[in-house]
Amino acid sequence: MTRPRSPLVVLVAAGLILMLALGTRQGFGLFLQPMCSALGWGRETFSAAIALQNLVWGLAQPFTGMIADRFGAARVTAAGGLLYTAGLVTMAYSTSGPALDVSAGVLIGLGLSGASFGVVLGVVGRTVPAERRTAALGLAGAGGSIGQFVMLPYGQALISQFGWFTALLLLAVSAFLIVPLAAAFAAKGEAAGGGAQQPIAAALREAGRHKGFWLATVSFAVCGFQTVFIMTHMPAYLVDRGSSAVEGMTALAIIGFANIAGSLGAGVLGDRYRKKHVLVWIYAIRAVAIAAFIAAPPSQAVTWAFAVVLGLTWLGTVPLTNALVAQIFGVQYLSTLFSIAFLGHQIGGFLGAWLGGYVFDATGSYFGVWMIAIAASVVAAVMCLPIDERPLRRPVPA
Repeated sequence: MTRPRSPLVVLVAAGLILMLALGTRQGFGLFLQPMCSALGWGRETFSAAIALQNLVWGLAQPFTGMIADRFGAARVTAAGGLLYTAGLVTMAYSTSGPALDVSAGVLIGLGLSGASFGVVLGVVGRTVPAERRTAALGLAGAGGSIGQFVMLPYGQALISQFGWFTALLLLAVSAFLIVPLAAAFAAKGEAAGGGAQQPIAAALREAGRHKGFWLATVSFAVCGFQTVFIMTHMPAYLVDRGSSAVEGMTALAIIGFANIAGSLGAGVLGDRYRKKHVLVWIYAIRAVAIAAFIAAPPSQAVTWAFAVVLGLTWLGTVPLTNALVAQIFGVQYLSTLFSIAFLGHQIGGFLGAWLGGYVFDATGSYFGVWMIAIAASVVAAVMCLPIDERPLRRPVPA
């Protein structure tokens, strides 16, 4: 295992990469209505491609994490940036459901697996001391929130000014910046600390036998279900209730802005209190916020209030779950093990994106999916409570 560059360089690069990768990805819901209207698709066609994107992202993530742990994160992240760029370009030229599945689904999903949380936060987690790790992860994760706040208005302005086709091509130019930024992850020198290195097969067996690892993974799936459903369908849901497309974009941007504080706060709280208890509160707050939102009469004030509260919890689960994995298993295979947990998140995201479109096309309403999101949040909060956070003790070789 090698040592990456200075913590400051890594943190800045990680924040910018997550800003570009996640900020662009969070804005795909803005393209749902214009693309479906122009190409004669139902909402399930677009939703299925976004659902496939999350599934491909999740399934590929453990493998990209293993490659990054073995050969270095810089190459993996650069390759992810190239695939992301290619996916956005081909998405613009997609005129059928299968073509959209390949571009927005497979190519962008693979790109995100190399240029987002699993690989990027693994570098951050290995770079900073354990006592400041969760706060640093929250700081890097805030880059994704800044991206949501910045890239959503940018994407909406591009659509309004140039149309959805040109907007996708210009977003591809932005995504290409990930490639040079990945150079900051290039390792130098040898790993500090010495000691015996655990074989990856032993690390995987160790995680597979740990009950807390699977509880964290399944609860993480709830986070994916909620965030991807809201990211994909919130703009259309608000338009259905009489709001404008700009209000839907603004709601997602407010979520991103509020999560700048949310990610930083989750990181600080995770270093001061038990991480699983912070996760419990996040899922509990989400359940209450969603229930209040769908019960209240539609208004701009209600939408903004919901966006702020939800934003405070939006990506806060990511640094907490990453730091929890590092605390229990160590950092040698942090990218690999967190990527497996993140697969749970993406399976949930697949269901959130697809089920939203399917239920709406079948019933003309998103109500059933909102109810599932509330119930799942309660289940996730309960599942986090029995997680054993103690670091594993391994026998010292003779």
